[in-house]
Amino acid sequence: MNLEILTPDKKVYEGEVTAVTVPGTLGSFQILKDHAPIISTLEDGEVIIKGNKTDEERFFIKGGVVEVIHNKIVVLAEGIA
Repeated sequence: MNLEILTPDKKVYEGEVTAVTVPGTLGSFQILKDHAPIISTLEDGEVIIKGNKTDEERFFIKGGVVEVIHNKIVVLAEGIA
């Protein structure tokens, strides 16, 4: 899957991932390969990225929106803390 995390100022992250956990408005949820298409609002919280290896990265976002379609994930964050 390809993940992009964007803010109004810059592209924060772009790369291949195996799983992403985002802070949805109704609670955190995880996105895995072949996830159904979705658009969801996001609260302030952690985005947890698991890469193709065992590495893990975390970003704290200040709200936003996530879109998932055809194994492409785009997080439009209002800001990064």
